[in-house]
Amino acid sequence: MRFPSNTVQSRITSPLGDMVLSASTQGLSGAWFEGQRHQIDASDWPLSPEHPVLKLAAAQLADYFAGQRRVFDLPLDLSTGTPFQQTVWRALLAIAPGATRSYSQLSQDIGRPMAVRAAAGAVGRNPLSIIVPCHRVLGADGTLTGYAGGLPRKRALLQREGATFSTDDQQGLL
Repeated sequence: MRFPSNTVQSRITSPLGDMVLSASTQGLSGAWFEGQRHQIDASDWPLSPEHPVLKLAAAQLADYFAGQRRVFDLPLDLSTGTPFQQTVWRALLAIAPGATRSYSQLSQDIGRPMAVRAAAGAVGRNPLSIIVPCHRVLGADGTLTGYAGGLPRKRALLQREGATFSTDDQQGLL
């Protein structure tokens, strides 16, 4: 992933852990839990907690965690991904709160039914955790699978949204 040279960042605390937010001139470009897989090294980006998009994102995430928001209304910059990744990330935005999709359904949604693994890879590299709701994608049998922020967070996010999913004792989630 390539982020514009004018990318700025801020840091917030959430009930599920500290997060790094980033923005470009186009919009919000990142939202990661500290230490999650595929997190970009933001150490060279200036801290800009007063940046309007970062302030808006922080406020909307606070509302989400307080149960006062289910849908985000933010300008997004998805340009850091490949065209295929951007297509997958846009499809994730169409999954309503409380709903889920399988990786197979997601690949069908984008008109690429044979690209299940590629779609799963794009989901895993989603730079906008929670806001682009990759946590709403489950295994074919409805179980929790893969989440760059960790399965306990995925479970908590889905529970917060009232989504139905299966648990598997062997995953150590119960």
